[in-house]
Amino acid sequence: MDGTRIDHQPFVAEPVPALAAAAEVLRTPCGDGHMVWRRWGEGAPLVLLHGGTGSWRHWAGNIAELSRHYQVYAADAPGLGDSDMMHEPVTPETVSAIVAEGLAQLLPPGMRFDIMGFSFGAMVATHVAAQHGQRARSLTVIGPAALGFSRPAVPLEKVRNKQGAERYEANRRNLGMFMFADPARISEESVAIQDWNTVHARFRSKGFAGSTSLRDAAARVTARLTAVWGDGDVTAFPSVEARIEALRTTRRDAGLRVIEGAGHWVAYEAAAEFNALALDLLREARDAGA
Repeated sequence: MDGTRIDHQPFVAEPVPALAAAAEVLRTPCGDGHMVWRRWGEGAPLVLLHGGTGSWRHWAGNIAELSRHYQVYAADAPGLGDSDMMHEPVTPETVSAIVAEGLAQLLPPGMRFDIMGFSFGAMVATHVAAQHGQRARSLTVIGPAALGFSRPAVPLEKVRNKQGAERYEANRRNLGMFMFADPARISEESVAIQDWNTVHARFRSKGFAGSTSLRDAAARVTARLTAVWGDGDVTAFPSVEARIEALRTTRRDAGLRVIEGAGHWVAYEAAAEFNALALDLLREARDAGA
């Protein structure tokens, strides 16, 4: 089950320059090059993995707040963002193995961490947590796929052959169709992030979404596990409850949190609500001795 390669057009301005400038850039092996990570803050490590056709910028609404309490590691997955392509075959297992090994190189031996993944990154985070065993204290999957449901058909527009206002509006419409529940919340920054991510991606991971990869890997995860959705997430239509029940076939204790009025990119669209929830979940995991 390979990703679909797409052209690489890296000539787009950085959409979140202040956040990018504040990061420490780290590299671990990937294919014939490197996987790129960024780090902010101090304290216990918190790992953030972005969604498909994305980059660490999917967390642009969360890093500043979360790094006030944790040392945040936000990766660009292999073949996406600034990271180089991995070797064939490209599967959930091979992608996740690169991420897991990179994390093992970045953190001191035995150090525990919390991990959060969005969409495609939720699947990767689940495999990473399974591979690291007890080192992973908590796992939060946000808008997860790979639970055994077909991916909804959303007719996204191609932006690569467009310029100027036409390109901007195409990106904005794509966000409204797939990522946001409320079009009024789509900001110029979110459009710029969408554009940057799209033209820097070298493969699409959407072929993984209809698999059971996350659900199956969850059976091997010992970390405290919570799934988070926006109640307007198009990828969970028509039932968030059906998806949590699918996850609970392998992890009966999986928790569920739903943020009202938000879509698939819930961590950005409802950043304040998500940040408060994320800190609560991390605190609960520590208080429970997970």
